[in-house]
Amino acid sequence: MTTTALPHPYRVTPARVLRSEWHKLRTLRSSWITLGLAVVLILGVGILMGTTYTSDGGDSDIDTVILVLYGSLLASLCTVVLGILVTAGEYSSGLIRASLTAVPRRLPVLWAKAAVFTVTVFTAMFATALATFVVAQLFLHDTDQAASLSDPGVLRAVAGNAAGTTLLGLIALGLGALLRSVPGAIGAFIGGVMILPEVLTMLPYDTVETAVRYFPTQAAGVLGSATPLPDAASPGPALLALALWASATLVAAAVLLRRRDA
Repeated sequence: MTTTALPHPYRVTPARVLRSEWHKLRTLRSSWITLGLAVVLILGVGILMGTTYTSDGGDSDIDTVILVLYGSLLASLCTVVLGILVTAGEYSSGLIRASLTAVPRRLPVLWAKAAVFTVTVFTAMFATALATFVVAQLFLHDTDQAASLSDPGVLRAVAGNAAGTTLLGLIALGLGALLRSVPGAIGAFIGGVMILPEVLTMLPYDTVETAVRYFPTQAAGVLGSATPLPDAASPGPALLALALWASATLVAAAVLLRRRDA
């Protein structure tokens, strides 16, 4: 007599790991506070720029998308904090032990966190950037900053703005997994990603100046411009560089996750 083995009802699958990480993200109050604050900053600053802008104010040389989505500079700080909380926050609370016990292979937990974070943040940031641009243009339609989504480079820049904000947060997520400390990861991001490039630009070397163009914050700034920026990388290489920074951080976190105890 033979019996057929039935699939274990609690077998770990990629879909279940993703569902678990999505459940964690959406049920934490801090997730909605940080993401909601990012949305409010982008929309609020965009409307402020639209309502207060005048054609004779001296800002006519600023790219329209950069002007309207200026709040993204502040919003990116929120997504950075969110990315760090997604990983380092679990180490601080001790919840990571339960997660890694449920998923002994470990790496699917990190990949699921990164995937859920990327989809959630990009969707929210793109929808917000799109809405902000449309609303701001209601006030800018009779100025020299009037533009539409069908203008060359505008829709790409709106999407690029969301991609840049998301990838910066993904780098922070990787740093959180690497350092396992919320304050440590925030300090590392501020020092290594935001301040270090500014320090390097003071060095009198052309190669250093060229390399700094592909650092995360500089590359993210390029993605949100509808027109080419002087002395900056083009959007394609900038996006590739930013994606490589995020990938390198996550790979380093994955290597240490396999080698260290929770």
